Amino acid sequence: MLDINLLRRDLPHVLERLNARKSPQPFLDVDTFQAMEGERKTLQTHTEELQARRNSLSKQIGQRKSKGESTDDIMAEVASIKDDLERSAQRLELLQADMLALLQALPNLPHASVPVGSDEHGNVELRRWSPANGLGGEPAPLSFEAKDHVDIGEPLGLDFETGTKLAGSRFSVLKGPIARLHRALAQFMLDVQTQEHGYTECYTPYIVNADSLRGTGQLPKFEADLFAAKKGGQDGDDPTALYLIPTSEVPLTNFVRDEIVAEADLPIKLTAHTPCFRSEAGSHGRDTRGMIRQHQFDKVEMVQIVHPDHSEQALDDMTAHAEAILQKLGLPYRVMLLCTGDMGFGAVRTHDLEVWLPAQNTYREISSVSNCDAFQARRMQARFKNAQGKNEWVHTLNGSGLAVGRALVAVLENYQQADGSVRVPDVLQPYLGGLKTLQPLKALP
Repeated sequence: MLDINLLRRDLPHVLERLNARKSPQPFLDVDTFQAMEGERKTLQTHTEELQARRNSLSKQIGQRKSKGESTDDIMAEVASIKDDLERSAQRLELLQADMLALLQALPNLPHASVPVGSDEHGNVELRRWSPANGLGGEPAPLSFEAKDHVDIGEPLGLDFETGTKLAGSRFSVLKGPIARLHRALAQFMLDVQTQEHGYTECYTPYIVNADSLRGTGQLPKFEADLFAAKKGGQDGDDPTALYLIPTSEVPLTNFVRDEIVAEADLPIKLTAHTPCFRSEAGSHGRDTRGMIRQHQFDKVEMVQIVHPDHSEQALDDMTAHAEAILQKLGLPYRVMLLCTGDMGFGAVRTHDLEVWLPAQNTYREISSVSNCDAFQARRMQARFKNAQGKNEWVHTLNGSGLAVGRALVAVLENYQQADGSVRVPDVLQPYLGGLKTLQPLKALP
C-alpha cells in the first residue's frame, strides 16, 4: 500500500509513476481522491474548532459554578457539540474506510531505474548463461529433433487424463519415475537455499485467512485468481473465509504481520516448499498444453524481510540464489529486468529468470524475484525498531527458488535423449538413489 502522505504531498509524482505502468485505465480517480481529501480536511478543521469551543465552554462552566450562576445554556451547547463531534467522527470513519479501499487498489510505484514499457516486449535482458558456454553463452542445440515435455513425460508417468478426471482441466498426476524426479527437484532446491544461502526452512498452512492475503496484496484486487476454501455451513459473505495459497509468499511474509522486530534480527530469510493454487483468471487460451500453466503446481519460495537500506542488494542476492539452482542443474537461462507494464502489483523492481525450452525454441519464466519495498509492510503493519528507538517499515522481497513444475519441464526437455529416456542431472542423482537415467515404462497403473 502506498503512503497516503505521499499522495497528499506530491500527487503529480505519484500519478507520473502510476502512469508509467501503462495501464489502459487510470489506477487513480484524481477527482474522487481530491474530493475525499477535501472532505477530510473540512471534517478535521471542523472537529478541531468544535473541540476548541468545547474546551472554552468547559472553562466558562467552571467560572459560572464558582459564582453560583446557571450553566444551563452552556450545557445545552456542550451537548450539541457532543452530538456534532459524534456525527463528524462517524463520517470520518466511513471516509477513512473509503480512502483505505482506494489505497488498497493502487499498485506500487516502479523504481526510477525500471524501463518504461507496456508489456513483456519492453523487458530488458540483463544476462544469459548456458552450461556449454557460460555467461553470455547460447544453449547448445540437440543433435536430434526435440520433443516437448508432454511427449517425453507421458511414458515416464505424466498423466493429464487422470488429473482431469479427478479435478478438471489444468490438473495433472505424476506417477513413477517422473514423480520421483519432481520430489528430487524440490528437495534439492530446499537443500541449496537452506544450506548454501542461509534461508530457514518452514512448513506453512496451505490455507490462509483474508487478512494474510490483504497483507501481501492479493486481496481485494485479485480475488478472482484465488481458490476459496468454503467450510461446511459457510455462506458466501462469511468474514472468516479462507483461501488456498497462490504461493507460500503469503504465509511466509505474513510471519511479521502486526509485529515490531528488532533491527538486529534483520534480515529474516525464509523458504518453503508448498503447492500453489491459482485459478488463472484471464489466462484462457494460453499455455493450455502441458504443465506450464496449471491450477495446482509446486514452488520453493524465497522470502526476505530486510532493512530498507538493503532491499536493492537483497534483490540482487535473491536473483543469484535462484540462478544458482539453474546453474547447478545445468539449465540454460536468461535474466530479465521487467518493464513498468509487466511488473506485478506490489513490486518496485522485478527480475524474471527464464529457462531455455528446446521444443519451444524459446525461454520461459521459471522464477520472478521482486522487491516490494514498504508496500506490503504498510498493509501488514510490519515494522522494526531502529537504532534511535523509532519504528520503521521493513522492506519485503519474494521470489521463486524455483518453480518445481517448470524446472521439471526444463529438465525433461534439456536432458532428453533420442531413445525417449531422460538423463538425470548430476546434482539430482543422490536424491534418486544414484539413478542416472529415467526410462519410459511400458505400463503404469
